[in-house]
Amino acid sequence: MLTCVEICSGAGGQALGLDMAGFHHVALVEYEKEYCEVLKANRPEWNVICADVHDFDGTQYKDIDLLAGGVPCPPFSVASKQLGRDDERDLFPEAIRLIGEMKPRAVMLENVRGFLDAKFDEYREHILQSIRDLGYKVSIKLLNACDYGVPQLRPRVVIVGIRNNEKGFFSYPVERQNCAPTVGEVLKPLMGANGWESVEQWAQNANRIAPTIVGGSKKHGGPDLGPVRSRIAWAELGVDGNGVANTAPAPGFHGLPKLTKEMIALIQGFPPEWGFGKKKTAACRMIGNAFPPPVAKAVGIEIRRCLESE
Repeated sequence: MLTCVEICSGAGGQALGLDMAGFHHVALVEYEKEYCEVLKANRPEWNVICADVHDFDGTQYKDIDLLAGGVPCPPFSVASKQLGRDDERDLFPEAIRLIGEMKPRAVMLENVRGFLDAKFDEYREHILQSIRDLGYKVSIKLLNACDYGVPQLRPRVVIVGIRNNEKGFFSYPVERQNCAPTVGEVLKPLMGANGWESVEQWAQNANRIAPTIVGGSKKHGGPDLGPVRSRIAWAELGVDGNGVANTAPAPGFHGLPKLTKEMIALIQGFPPEWGFGKKKTAACRMIGNAFPPPVAKAVGIEIRRCLESE
């Protein structure tokens, strides 16, 4: 069984995907209490360490198979100030410290598309070279979630490092264009759960993948579907993006329905049984900031194939 330590675990999107890819989590480190509670509620058997990653000692997990993490994106997100290495939330230095302490066989780190912006060229190369200097072959690629069956675009940068003494060769999972179901196909059962008569027509209109789900921060994240441009795109799909509903539309409903947090989770690639607590605002932020499990699974399978090569 391949072992994994994950930092900045959030609500478990990456961890769930890696679990489905065959990795056993020996530790998950997450700072926010609400996220920790969600992780423990969904996977009671996981060793969830609710702590600041700055205080996490990696030496007790030497030579694990995989160190993974979705380090905070605000330092590189276009929705933020893009301060990069000058942002106090930048945890790439901590990830590099832990790589040195643990010396895992493989590393997987994900971040937003803004990490590839030209303004971060120098810092990005510094991060990649730092991982190489610790003894790893490093790859970096922008992956679109829709190419792995997730019904939204959601581009994410995925960095993979394989220890130099490993015999296997890593390659990113093959993209499968047009493989993702439409919003209507995914959400029709939930949208019609209360007997809404117009669900069939609604599903036919929602015949494309969704715009990227937005999570936001504690200060700015809310129970809605993002900025104006996102809400316009949702309206074209027949969804009111100005808020989030508690339940599916009832019989006799007219107009554009709102999504529930359960619907948003499906768009993000979570299975229906994965819970996010009772607070709608917190749940929407957790879901929107998550790494889609199917993408993590696809990358994890390729890392596992590499590590199991003779």
